Amino acid sequence: MVVEGEMESNVTEPESFWDILQEMDPVWTTTVLLVPCVVVLTAGFFYLYGVVMGLLSKTSVRNKVVVISDSLSGLGKECAGVFHRGGARLILCGKSWEKLEELADDLANASDPTLTFPPKLVLLDFGDMDSMPEAIEEILECYGCLDILILNSSMKVKAPAQTVSLQMDKLLMDNNYFGPATLAKGVLPSMISRRTGHLLLVNSIQGKLAVPFRTTYAASKHAVQAFFDCLRAEVEEYGISVSTINHTFISTSASGNSETPSSKSILSFLYTKKPLGVSPEEAATEIMKTLSNKSKEVLIAPSLPKVALYARSFFPNVFFAVMAAGVNHAAASENM
Repeated sequence: MVVEGEMESNVTEPESFWDILQEMDPVWTTTVLLVPCVVVLTAGFFYLYGVVMGLLSKTSVRNKVVVISDSLSGLGKECAGVFHRGGARLILCGKSWEKLEELADDLANASDPTLTFPPKLVLLDFGDMDSMPEAIEEILECYGCLDILILNSSMKVKAPAQTVSLQMDKLLMDNNYFGPATLAKGVLPSMISRRTGHLLLVNSIQGKLAVPFRTTYAASKHAVQAFFDCLRAEVEEYGISVSTINHTFISTSASGNSETPSSKSILSFLYTKKPLGVSPEEAATEIMKTLSNKSKEVLIAPSLPKVALYARSFFPNVFFAVMAAGVNHAAASENM
């Protein structure tokens, strides 16, 4: 019996969490209690901030006159839906009148007519520069002014430089540079007279980073990027904002592209479709945020293309060597 008593006396109950805290140093006690609270409060703050900014971005286009230069692309249709639901006065532009009418009908059927405005339609083809003055006049006549111009038209070609004809070079420059620049200059007098407006260019990352087999395409994207970078400083005094969004790839536009880079090529790691492409929904969301925040420049890209941009700026010889190695590897793969 004595042994049992001794064994029972050695058994102690486990200390509670509060007992442990009382035995700890007051500084550590405060840290243990505060850190989880700070983490939770910070997470809650950022969540609420995201919700509020999302709501504000959706209401920032209400009653605004918004022009979409290519409403028939995947991104254009997504933007049309977002802006229409947000209560914008839309002017939808595109090359096909039948497809524009079909898009307008789809928007009308999917919305409440008491809360939205019926879209205006304008035929616009950057490949036909002679028709631009008439198209610009028609755009301005729709509402007498405009608040937001979304320039999302684009044409791309992948081929060795020596195989691209001068006619194709000119067509690419018309669609990717002269067209957007002409349309922007055409609507600027109206914005300047009202001392308000927002020009938003949806551009490729190749406006900042050139890769092989896209000579004229990259040149046109560099040109239009430089145009709007210069224009931003020129029109700031009139209260006009200029934004550029550079993305790697719009996924739906790529679905019909036969471009299939070798999985072993270095270039494929920079321009593989699945991991680096952005969906029209993601791009449209970023456009709304950019319009709301009036951001000057936005880059939508994963880490690797961003690293390539920095490498091009700070280690150009390394970047050029990597590009050349990718081309040589691709050529060797094709010859096997």
